[in-house]
Amino acid sequence: MYIDTFKVFCDLVETGSFSKAGALNSITQSAVSQQIRAIEERFKVRLVERGQRHFALTPEGRVFLQAGREILDVFNDLDHRLHALRNVVAGELRIASIYSIGLHELPPLLQSFRQTYPDVELHVAYRRSPQVYAQVASGDVDFGLVAYPMKRSGLQTEIFSEDRMVLICHPQHTLARRPKIRLAELNGEKLISFEPDQPTRKVIDRHLRAHAVEIEHAMEFDNIETVKRAVEIASGVSIVPGYTVRQEVKSGVLCAVPIESPKISRPLGIVSKRNRARSPAHKEFVEALKQGAAAA
Repeated sequence: MYIDTFKVFCDLVETGSFSKAGALNSITQSAVSQQIRAIEERFKVRLVERGQRHFALTPEGRVFLQAGREILDVFNDLDHRLHALRNVVAGELRIASIYSIGLHELPPLLQSFRQTYPDVELHVAYRRSPQVYAQVASGDVDFGLVAYPMKRSGLQTEIFSEDRMVLICHPQHTLARRPKIRLAELNGEKLISFEPDQPTRKVIDRHLRAHAVEIEHAMEFDNIETVKRAVEIASGVSIVPGYTVRQEVKSGVLCAVPIESPKISRPLGIVSKRNRARSPAHKEFVEALKQGAAAA
């Protein structure tokens, strides 16, 4: 049994699709099925319950999945250790990032990093916060990038940037001409919000309650891009990380007004698995991330 077999099985469970698992490993759907059957014959157990439209793991399948992830984690860690011994900035670097960081903070960094270290193969997966933590914990990625990093068992976090929150509105809105604003002045405004389970929304709601600000949640979205589009068509105002609206403010489709009181910032953090060896590529990317944030 080869290491690739464990990866195929884990990818199958992750995607829930034989065809997608095959595509991820550059093999056919039939080859995926053959590898799963070979595992079942080798251990004389059934790992998956196959149906016409979906499949489910058996208890033995769940045990094999956990063991497979542990084996892949050890294998990837070995790869990092060997690269570290040679001090070569090369190899694969897998990152999971929330959408706002991945779409706004990372692009210029990815471009410059690839130019500086062409032998590093970068893979960035865009996820919601819970998925980022889960992928870091399972070893599917080398590290994750989140807002408002939280302590989790087996994980370590490190702040690399603080992004100031600003009020955004349509250029014709009465608040657009203000040089700055207090949060209390938003009483009665229609607010375009993030969904209630998102960390940024929870922090904003906490500040609104603390300052007895009553607003109307006109719309709720799960990503920053849709929030901005709603504000662009004058559906209301919103409170967002300043870095995410630089382009819209520059082009004149949105106005950003600094919030004077209270000053709200959004910490951005790196999440990694505790006691996991860092490859030279991992170390260099984190350092480039910190330097980029300091220069912004």
